Amino acid sequence: MTTLPSRAEPATLSRVRRRRPSRQGWAYAAPTAVFVVIFFVIPIGIVARMSVSDWGLFAGYQGINAPENFSDVLGDRLFWPAVGFTVKYTVVTTVILLALALGLALLVQESHRWTGFLRTSFLVPSALGLASASLLFYALYSPQSSPFGAVSFLGTPTSALWSTVALIVWRYAGFYMLLLLVGLQGIPGDVYEAARLDGAGRFPTFWHVTVPLIRSSLALCTILCVTGSLLAFDQFFILTKGGPDNSTITIVQLIYNMAFQGQNNLGRAAALSILVLLGLLVLNIAQFRGLRGKEES
Repeated sequence: MTTLPSRAEPATLSRVRRRRPSRQGWAYAAPTAVFVVIFFVIPIGIVARMSVSDWGLFAGYQGINAPENFSDVLGDRLFWPAVGFTVKYTVVTTVILLALALGLALLVQESHRWTGFLRTSFLVPSALGLASASLLFYALYSPQSSPFGAVSFLGTPTSALWSTVALIVWRYAGFYMLLLLVGLQGIPGDVYEAARLDGAGRFPTFWHVTVPLIRSSLALCTILCVTGSLLAFDQFFILTKGGPDNSTITIVQLIYNMAFQGQNNLGRAAALSILVLLGLLVLNIAQFRGLRGKEES
């Protein structure tokens, strides 16, 4: 006797077929999710617990002391100077670096005989690690090995700041040039042709055509540059050690000092890390909202 298929079987087969892509998607996302949980979520949880605990580098966990760590951090004599210097360094570096990167991108945008050589030359410093570049510039600035003689590149707060900015601009200008160059090459040539037919000059074309069309690339570069500058550590740790007289100490250096130098207090360092994380979240959200508002307008 032949059994007729029930009407429920096609529906069951349809549900099974729909589940297969879903399971495949979870399988593809699982390694990344595990990586994020292990190396991001769990460490943040540990740091959050440390921030409300009396946790010494050698003594270990000594109990909850909230909100003592946060009040001690805000009352630290180096906290506000470190915040002020970090913001100053971020503004100076971001303005100079993005302006130079955009100029370099415009320079190598058009194909000519030396385009390949120039692009490679500008990108070569980006292949060098920041710590290695910092050591290279430390030798360049050192009076014992500097080709400039006994010039004091790191002896005063102002010279130390600008010497470090020079290092960062040299190291990252080619990288941001590449990001902006991708945006420039994505602009259709018909747009420039239409601007020329309308009688627009070079500067009006650049300001009213080029800049609006690479706004996304500029926003990405700005976010990366601001975030990287606010988290500056390697260059100042190698070049200045926060000197002279703690005038070039950054907020991340202060975290390091609280945790491993002098205070040996992981609880205070964790509390300052939480404050920095919250500040970065607020800043990045504001930048994304500002970009979205400009694009919608």
